[in-house]
Amino acid sequence: MVSSLLTMSMSGTKTWPQAHIDLGFRPIKTHQKTIKCTVQIEPLNRPLFTPTTTTAHNPLRLNIFQKAAAIAIDAAERALISREQDTPLPKTADPRVQIAGNYFPVPESPVRRYLTVEGTIPDCIDGVYVRNGANPMFEPIAGHHLFDGDGMVHAVKITNGSASYACRFTKTERLVQEKRLGRPVFPKAIGELHGHSGIARLMLFYARKIFGLIDNQNGVGVANAGLVYFNNRLFAMSEDDLPYQLKITQTGDLQTVGRYDFNGQLKSAMIAHPKLDPVTKELHALSYDVVSKPYLKYFRFSPDGVKSPELEIPLETPTMIHDFAITENFVVIPDQQVVFKLGEMIFGKSPVVFDGDKVSRLGIMPKHATDASEIIWVNSPETFCFHLWNAWESPETEEIVVIGSCMSPADSIFNERDESLRSVLSEIRINLKTREATRRALLVNEEDDVNLEIGMVNRNRLGRKTRFAFLAIADPWPKVSGFAKVDLFTGEMEKYVYGGEKYGGEPFFLPNGNGENEDDGYIFCHVHDEEKEKSELQIINAVNLKLEATVKLPSRVPYGFHGTFVESSELVNQLE
Repeated sequence: MVSSLLTMSMSGTKTWPQAHIDLGFRPIKTHQKTIKCTVQIEPLNRPLFTPTTTTAHNPLRLNIFQKAAAIAIDAAERALISREQDTPLPKTADPRVQIAGNYFPVPESPVRRYLTVEGTIPDCIDGVYVRNGANPMFEPIAGHHLFDGDGMVHAVKITNGSASYACRFTKTERLVQEKRLGRPVFPKAIGELHGHSGIARLMLFYARKIFGLIDNQNGVGVANAGLVYFNNRLFAMSEDDLPYQLKITQTGDLQTVGRYDFNGQLKSAMIAHPKLDPVTKELHALSYDVVSKPYLKYFRFSPDGVKSPELEIPLETPTMIHDFAITENFVVIPDQQVVFKLGEMIFGKSPVVFDGDKVSRLGIMPKHATDASEIIWVNSPETFCFHLWNAWESPETEEIVVIGSCMSPADSIFNERDESLRSVLSEIRINLKTREATRRALLVNEEDDVNLEIGMVNRNRLGRKTRFAFLAIADPWPKVSGFAKVDLFTGEMEKYVYGGEKYGGEPFFLPNGNGENEDDGYIFCHVHDEEKEKSELQIINAVNLKLEATVKLPSRVPYGFHGTFVESSELVNQLE
């Protein structure tokens, strides 16, 4: 969202972890009662801190007019922060909730080799498992949502049964500028841009831009959500910017190559979940805009990185589209009820809105469509899937089958709601002949009534009929107590529970080559023991859900988002 809004003598805070100690803002122990909100962690019973000041890192050389402007803008910002102290934040924007416990950020870690391994890592695993996440470099000075944090990638390199670990910030243009200034200056898309204070922060941002104190011409994204390895390059992505190219070194360390525009072909942001077709090797993507039409565009890249012409997809309102799906021949586009209405900020509200008058629909579009008239739109009322796990064609019934987790309330990730969030694994069948859709919950047993979110199918079969999905058990929400192996044909579910005070994140499925059995492979899970305050990487046999190996990690790994695995054979061919 923020990319569309922001691409139209400075002092600062200390970087973490030093600053949070000085300010008395520490991780929260997990032995607490739960609260009924989007993030079920009791907030700190303290007032919001105000940032301390330190010498800026490599400060800008300012002329007299810029210095005067900086002083005035900083004074206005301090006044805004002071005014906000008396206004309680919703839990969806309160940093004492959003980055409490093991959501609290960590510093970078250089490569740590020869880690302790319990059990035996299978010989077929040879490469680097990388996982992205939000990890704010600076203490929030106002509202903060988990999704607002700076991107940090955690890498576990495995070779010959031995493992190493490193984690690094993705050096986005935003992070580089804020590090130079020693403070956060770019508005946070979800935590800060709501109500009158959000408008004020936009005005402060534009004022700094006008006087040359910051530069937004090279993007404002955080690159904290998705990862994909394509065309011999590793990309870190969030939907507010172009992807950032990373390089995995021979030692397993990570380096930021830079913001990548596919040799000048990509001019707009790309969502964090592009789809790599396992057969054609094409990369399919969407780009959405919250300010001006077209609100949505589709494009694809050939295996060698050549971009197709963009296809404008007509939408009445700018819509939150975090994910989509592909089949062998089609693209599945969700047009759902969570929309952006920037005018709501004038009335003191959030611009991310649930539109109850809108009817959710799914668009079925040929992959090589040249005109939006080729899209078949089918209504699917009250459907909001933040993630779609897979889709495929069913020729015998002339249907497209879509597998996703349907959330309700739909906007509860972004706005505080009284109702408890539910995320129901669902099958949506779209009849291309009658242009009607049906939806049903997939799990058949009442005792399996759990939230299933963040996961995947066998990536070698993406867009084709799949039997199994590996999904996080998000209970108690938003913590992940284990993962489920779901049989999409029968609705039966097997659980793998971490146990005790252990919680994790996305279960990443790594296929064992191109085996005939769809579930032949291994699950990678970052797991954190909140009682012992230790983190580990668990490797589980996906066929029988037996633990094969546990890699003891040298430092805490916060709960994060999405990952991928890059084979050692692929690393040899990395491009810069």
